[in-house]
Amino acid sequence: MATHRTKMLIIGSGPAGYSAAIYAARAMLEPIVVQGLQPGGQLTITTDVENYPGFRDVVQGPWLMEEMKAQAEHVGTRMMWDTIVSVDLENGPPYKAIGDSGDEYIGDTLVICTGAQAKWLGVPGEQELGGKGVSACATCDGFFYRGKKVAVIGGGNTAVEEALYLTNHSDNVTLIHRRDELRAEKILQDRLLKHPKISTLWNKTVKRFEAGEDGALHHLVLEDTVTGESSTLEVDGAFVAIGHAPATELFKGKLAMDDSGYLDVEPGTPKTALPGVFAAGDVTDHVYRQAVTAAGMGCMAALDGERFLATMEQATAEPETEAAE
Repeated sequence: MATHRTKMLIIGSGPAGYSAAIYAARAMLEPIVVQGLQPGGQLTITTDVENYPGFRDVVQGPWLMEEMKAQAEHVGTRMMWDTIVSVDLENGPPYKAIGDSGDEYIGDTLVICTGAQAKWLGVPGEQELGGKGVSACATCDGFFYRGKKVAVIGGGNTAVEEALYLTNHSDNVTLIHRRDELRAEKILQDRLLKHPKISTLWNKTVKRFEAGEDGALHHLVLEDTVTGESSTLEVDGAFVAIGHAPATELFKGKLAMDDSGYLDVEPGTPKTALPGVFAAGDVTDHVYRQAVTAAGMGCMAALDGERFLATMEQATAEPETEAAE
């Protein structure tokens, strides 16, 4: 077991964590990134990325994350292969975190970039066809289904918003919901139900995702929740939209969260209620959930952390200056 000290401790990787690390390292803060169970975040399980600025051609998600990681290391970030299992936020700054390895990490500032993961149905074919027709992000992948048949599974705001978004690319969008009414806001329901490109299948659940001869998604096997009758729906793409789960279990009772478990921050900033503690990326963002917005928040967290440290140093130095006089 060892103790690692830094001016900026970053928990979690992905676009937010790596971007925070790049800016912090360039500010000579010698940041440490504890990468967690999934170094690189959700983009490591995403294939084609076409909407990240700076790349004319499609790039692969894992490659993009490797490049961000390499850039952060190049400018001076220390990457730790560890997973944080507990944090002490009551007696800081500095703040302490304990890794699964038993190592202790101490940071004068703390940036939380633990992310969020899409909730999945957990049915056969779902994971096997990920990136081959099954997705959890229409904004990310809808462009690849231009002019094709697509389905959205869910009945809340996320599902309705995804279905409406997909009409920008497809004239044949089907919303599949397990009940006979939606849970989404009324204004969103009205837009969806009136939209000429969207049809709705009520009282249906997806039992399986099945591939065609080319290995990509071909159809969904559905079951009626009222009659038990089975049916199939041929689609080129299916978007699971039953919500996201932020990785905030570590911080329950220690940081303010909303009803869905996302960390609360001061509007327009990554600042939490604790001095020197920041949150960036999907762990605090249930609206946009994009790599580029996560990276931007990581940058903001590093810059705000740098300012916080400068203010602390100035406050510490002032009494010494007065004594010298």
